[in-house]
Amino acid sequence: MYLPKEEGQGLVEYALIIVLVAIVVIAALTALGGQVQGVFQSITDALAP
Repeated sequence: MYLPKEEGQGLVEYALIIVLVAIVVIAALTALGGQVQGVFQSITDALAP
């Protein structure tokens, strides 16, 4: 019985998913960049002696 190898196809699918997730994360950070920076600045100010 012959089973076709689908390893390459699986890798391509995983790569596409990773790229799509990266695009969503970059878009979210771009949209919320100022708010995230404000949170980190608040944390830094609270930890400063």
